[in-house]
Amino acid sequence: MRHQYHPLGFEGSRIAQGFWRCHEWDMSVSERLDFILSCLDLGVTTFDHADIYGDYRCEGLFGEALAKKPAMRDKMEIVTKCGILLPSESRPDISVHRYDYRAKHIHESVDRSLANLQCDYIDTLLLHRPSPLMDADEVAQAFDLLFTLGKVKHFGVSNFTPAQFDLLQSRLDAPLIVNQIELSPLSLAPFEDGTLDHLQQHAVTPMAWSPLAGGELFRGNGDRIVRVKEVVSDIAKSMKVNFDQVVIAWLLRHPSGICPVMGSGKIERLASVCQAANIVLSDDDWFKIWITSQGHPVP
Repeated sequence: MRHQYHPLGFEGSRIAQGFWRCHEWDMSVSERLDFILSCLDLGVTTFDHADIYGDYRCEGLFGEALAKKPAMRDKMEIVTKCGILLPSESRPDISVHRYDYRAKHIHESVDRSLANLQCDYIDTLLLHRPSPLMDADEVAQAFDLLFTLGKVKHFGVSNFTPAQFDLLQSRLDAPLIVNQIELSPLSLAPFEDGTLDHLQQHAVTPMAWSPLAGGELFRGNGDRIVRVKEVVSDIAKSMKVNFDQVVIAWLLRHPSGICPVMGSGKIERLASVCQAANIVLSDDDWFKIWITSQGHPVP
């Protein structure tokens, strides 16, 4: 029998919408509500947050919209993160940019996120980045209580190595269901360092942040970026699809079940990307992008 950390898998949409830049979108509350409803209409039901996004403001902006139509909550999965302490005028108690995974901080962070998001529970809570001072036993105790209290349904991590993931998992009864990592045709490390192999082995969902390389695939001009842009553009032209659709299809083609997290506040961009789920790249085209990004043929 195949061993899995979580036999039920990640109960989210194939593509997620991120809100780390929503404070820059210049939307009214009603416009934010319309955007969220449009996401749901597209089948994008997973919404990605973190307590620190937008100088600690983005969760609250989402919560304002959610409060206008609370019935939406049952149609979505909210992912948020904790653990990074970011100095800010709004958080004068924080003096050093660092990490905190003490149980007290995790509980306080979750309570703030629930208040900001204006909801009763978080679908999946992620530890935002690994900390050299993380006490896995203390984190496990915090997770157990949050689950028992009904404040968090599932747990995961972000930017963790396989060893860091396994350390925390070894202290938990409930499975970690996500590792959110940087993945794009310009960020190949997880393909080669064992991260995606580890997640596929245990049926843990990789959520990909910056799947379009933070926009570098559109505006970058380095030699490597130009090479990748050219080959992606050629594939897009031959398939009569959009550039970003090819990039997302390239990630979706991987057998680990990558869930790209999109960041645009333009619903037409998200609608375009959603069509990537209907595009199946050939092995030839997939490897063209891989080889072009690496800068040398496969061995």
